[in-house]
Amino acid sequence: MDATAPILQALEKLIAVVAQLRSPEGGCPWDLAQTQQSLIPYVVEEAYEVVHALQSQDQTAIAEELGDLLLQVVLQAQVAQDLGHFNLQQVAEGITAKLIRRHPHVFAEVTVSNAEEVKANWQAIKAEEKGLSSDQAELLSTKLERYNSTLPPLMASSKISRKAAAVGFEWPDIDGVWAKFSEELTEFKQALNTENKEHQQAELGDLLFTLINLARWYNLDASLALHGTNQRFIQRLQLMEKFADRPLDQYNLEELETLWQRAKNNLTNKFTINFFQF
Repeated sequence: MDATAPILQALEKLIAVVAQLRSPEGGCPWDLAQTQQSLIPYVVEEAYEVVHALQSQDQTAIAEELGDLLLQVVLQAQVAQDLGHFNLQQVAEGITAKLIRRHPHVFAEVTVSNAEEVKANWQAIKAEEKGLSSDQAELLSTKLERYNSTLPPLMASSKISRKAAAVGFEWPDIDGVWAKFSEELTEFKQALNTENKEHQQAELGDLLFTLINLARWYNLDASLALHGTNQRFIQRLQLMEKFADRPLDQYNLEELETLWQRAKNNLTNKFTINFFQF
């Protein structure tokens, strides 16, 4: 028996289940209401949950989270098919053709010596597919745009900051970065006094980008730092709920602060967070 047969059967069953969920006759109202855009948060969330599972090295969790991510691929393809755009077959055929095209050392006559040559060939083929000349593909702006369009914003900003600094687009010393941070903080505060949301968003973005540059200067990882703060906040909130004798929304702010301080003092984590900052 072909070893891939059970895999294909499982995929066919998943595709059939998703099609039924999206069927106007007996389908699920929630699934029927979804659009390509409304499903975006779930694609992002499931991708992050896969990463979290991979970091935990829990193979059962990895398999489960990969399944959730696969569902998003199949569901997006089904929505597109319902709209007459494309279907899952075209998605699979497209990625298969791309893999073959970008691995000429495997599927054609190209010879490579190491992984670096493979990467160089991949980038050259990718640039050609996008209609870019080799010179255009090597432009810093082209590379930075790729980071901005493919990475989560915080990660993209960190990478953009590092790449720009590597070509000399950098402050001469840390004092310049702190001065820029103060300048952006002032401009953000000023923007908040206006009713122009677009301007406020722009100034907030400038402030965050400068803060990420500060992190780079001190050799700190902004993503890890924020992840740690989120985790510490949750841990302390869990202790607050453990100490509480009723739901937290039934406490006033002063009582919540007391619970927060008790939770903080019961954790050995050396980092501290002021409740009123949240």
